[in-house]
Amino acid sequence: VQLQASGGGLVQPGDSLTLSCAASGFPLNYFTIAWFRQAPGKEREGVSCVSNNADSTSYYADSVKGRFTISRDNAKNTLYLQMNSLNVEDTGVYYCAAKKSQALTYAYWGQGTLVTVSS
Repeated sequence: VQLQASGGGLVQPGDSLTLSCAASGFPLNYFTIAWFRQAPGKEREGVSCVSNNADSTSYYADSVKGRFTISRDNAKNTLYLQMNSLNVEDTGVYYCAAKKSQALTYAYWGQGTLVTVSS
């Protein structure tokens, strides 16, 4: 079971970036999947998640609501995070994670991809 995050990079404020998280060893559509981030000197925080129910209900942190969009491509077994209107506060290492719906914690984690927003 592996999650491989990619797509990070250095961008300017106002730019957009799309992160990807490819899963192997298990079908993502059976799991609740999420993006977390950790800014320098801060604790890891949840950014967004999407459930595996029929509606694919998604949730967003207030700080990214309206700017970020989480999605999954079940055929590619890949999770995405479309990030628009990036600002310096979005800088950090972004991690994808997965858990079974009934689980309290995320059991599977990707290695993280660094997003740096700087002018």
